[in-house]
Amino acid sequence: MDYFIGIAKQALFLALILTAPPVLIALVVGLIISIVQATTQIQEQTLTFVPKLVAVVFAIIITAELLTGQLLSFTRWLFDNFAQYVK
Repeated sequence: MDYFIGIAKQALFLALILTAPPVLIALVVGLIISIVQATTQIQEQTLTFVPKLVAVVFAIIITAELLTGQLLSFTRWLFDNFAQYVK
């Protein structure tokens, strides 16, 4: 049972690592757009969508190799130790 808790903990931590770059980029871009909207008093709701989308796609493209390596490393580790968990 402890094996499954450890695997679940590592999987959740990996999910946090994999989602951190796009989420943080979206947060920063949204904050910058909100500040610009507040200073110019433009309250268009759709104005934040396109810059956030472009920034998130750009962040995924830049970090894809690193994040894929992390995911493949975890998957290899999981398959290498699979015999221990089936007992």
